[in-house]
Amino acid sequence: MISSGDEVLVQDRLDPAWPGITFPGGHVEDGESFADSVIREVKEETGLTISQPRLVGVKDWCDEDSRHVVMLYRTESFTGELCSSEEGEVWWEHINNLKNMKLANDMDVMLRVFLEDDISEFFYRYEEGKWIQELK
Repeated sequence: MISSGDEVLVQDRLDPAWPGITFPGGHVEDGESFADSVIREVKEETGLTISQPRLVGVKDWCDEDSRHVVMLYRTESFTGELCSSEEGEVWWEHINNLKNMKLANDMDVMLRVFLEDDISEFFYRYEEGKWIQELK
């Protein structure tokens, strides 16, 4: 999450597997640190160069073969000129407007990890044929 005052940078993701309004992000490449991957992904998707990304929490779940962990970072430090990418359009949005937008799946819950100091984990567990969400 990149913030500037009361606004946050959002992206309308075009990926049909996880469409909707979310924050820029992506995958860690081989030999890359988590923080470096955040800086690279933000640059690729927004044109901005961020600095001082701070880990605020994780989103995680397990499937049959592995555990998946999404690291959630936040910063207010950035330079550059905003531009959209093939991942989707990006723009600054007032934080209070997010609840009225077509957010990506579970983005409303993930926002709590970014905004509430007493929550650091958004965990999915599979029980009796359905996914259960837990905030910890």
